[in-house]
Amino acid sequence: MSDLPRLPIYEPAPPVRRWLRLTNVRLVCQAFFFAAFILAVWATWTSRLGGYPVSRLLEMDPLVALSTVLSTGFLYRFLPWALVVLALTLIFGRVFCNWICPYGTLHHFVGWLFNVRKNKERWHSNRYRPIYSFKYGLLLALLILAALGALQIGLLDPICLMYRTFATALAPASDSLIDAFARLLGRFGFDLALLDHLKFAPGSERRIFSGSFWIGSLLVALVGMNIVIPRFFCRVLCPLGALLGVTARFALFRIDRDVHRCTDCNVCMSRCEGAADPQGQLRLSECFACMNCLDDCPEDALRFTMLELDRKQVRVNPEIGRRQVLFSSVLGLLAFPFLRSGGADDDRNYSPALIRPPGSVEESQFLEKCIKCDQCINACPTNVLQPATFAEAGIEGLWTPVLNFNIAHCQLKCTLCSEVCPTGAIRRITVEEKLGKGAYAEQGPIRLGTAFFDRGRCLPHAMEIPCVVCEEVCPVSPKAIQTVDQEVKDVFGKIVVLNKPFMVPDLCIGCGICQAECPVTDSRAVYVTAVGESRSPHRKLLLQHRQAG
Repeated sequence: MSDLPRLPIYEPAPPVRRWLRLTNVRLVCQAFFFAAFILAVWATWTSRLGGYPVSRLLEMDPLVALSTVLSTGFLYRFLPWALVVLALTLIFGRVFCNWICPYGTLHHFVGWLFNVRKNKERWHSNRYRPIYSFKYGLLLALLILAALGALQIGLLDPICLMYRTFATALAPASDSLIDAFARLLGRFGFDLALLDHLKFAPGSERRIFSGSFWIGSLLVALVGMNIVIPRFFCRVLCPLGALLGVTARFALFRIDRDVHRCTDCNVCMSRCEGAADPQGQLRLSECFACMNCLDDCPEDALRFTMLELDRKQVRVNPEIGRRQVLFSSVLGLLAFPFLRSGGADDDRNYSPALIRPPGSVEESQFLEKCIKCDQCINACPTNVLQPATFAEAGIEGLWTPVLNFNIAHCQLKCTLCSEVCPTGAIRRITVEEKLGKGAYAEQGPIRLGTAFFDRGRCLPHAMEIPCVVCEEVCPVSPKAIQTVDQEVKDVFGKIVVLNKPFMVPDLCIGCGICQAECPVTDSRAVYVTAVGESRSPHRKLLLQHRQAG
């Protein structure tokens, strides 16, 4: 009996070794990058840019880089940072998904928080399912759309989705919560002025965003699906994860299973984040390299190695069939004409409310570059930039930035939106260029549109009530809004002087301050439309701008 082989006995790791486990290293890494993301959003919102790379995560996104190359034909400014993530993927596999991605960290945390399943239920929930191949078909359809000129990856790209949701939904919601908490404690005599510094937008003015409810609801729905399927978004929908999964098949380091030590206990399935089946044929394209299985295995049968693997123990290629490839390709081809059917980029059929930020490129090029990350909306200090709705921009332009002058105006000396745009949809401009001064004096200022008067609602014109607000706030010199003085007798028999305003379109730059400050608040007596914007030579109001003598 003494000559019989003895089975290995599992002994718990000592405390020091437990703290040095790879999963703990990963948790520290996740916490660091999530904190860096929150800091970047906070710095962008409060205009504390200070030259810091607040859009670096977007610029490191390989899907953003690849799709913009397909749609525009070139790689913009800092997008080569995406090569760093690709290099990491080629070496270690999909480490970005579970070590760096803040959206992946959010899903990981929620999945851990609400995971009340028993061991056998966890094993079943973490097995690979055919539905997990859906993300590869979605990626193919989105890349085909990008190649045709309709850039829609921002709808589901995790980094874009995370920035957009924090900028337009979570950040203003957190500010409102802090204000409510401060008011509550203020009733009991507490001085909570320090709480104001924790807000994304310090001060009493609350930011509002069009459609923030639906943007926030999308996040809640996707995160909530973790209760049904762990890491639902990452496993089923994420197009960036699909791209990294395709790349990970060439990774140098991979998880290997020693079949001689493995006892098929399935413990490695308890916390597998990617449903990569480490207990059988490992699916390289699904593995997040979370290292949970390595730390959980009681027999040390798993290892992360760059040695040549036994091909019988791995599935190298993503599980996507020819029919799925064909269906996704046809879907991408058919979706393009439907997206463009609204003609938002057509100079003959553009929406007058579709006023883009200063520095924006021509509309058809804008739609080829904008990834709907809403970083520009996050950076805008006046809250005038809003995510576009269906009514303003159609399906293709949903959640792209537009200016809403009923909320605020565009500051003359502000170019923050152009500083944070990662793809060049808003090209980087200077204050001199925006105002048409110095070297740009000959081409003139950047015009966002032209203001018009609704005389049926204007107080001096329609009601014989004196009002000169629009003329007083007009910032250009000479003023684009001027007045004609007229003495009239009002209904009470008093002589009043009416300063009836009119617009000089040659001087108007479409900054929107006249509309924002108009005292007729329900439907402004002065309003700005996109006609005359300088980014499109075809959307002219005047055949030729007159020069002041």
